Amino acid sequence: MPVNPKHETVNCERCKAPFECKANSFTKCQCSTVQLTLNETQYVSEHYDGCLCAKCLVELKEEYQQLILSR
Repeated sequence: MPVNPKHETVNCERCKAPFECKANSFTKCQCSTVQLTLNETQYVSEHYDGCLCAKCLVELKEEYQQLILSR
């Protein structure tokens, strides 16, 4: 795998899947494809500190919505 000094391969904190983190180019990062509300972002940050893959962000968004609906 070629090394790109601008991006690094990280493992999702939740599912451990590897993905390329593009924090310095956020609009091109896979996580930017998931739109989170402020409350959803807070929910995620209460449970995780590191980078998460888009799949896990979608799942956590859905988890938060189910939590809100069950109240």
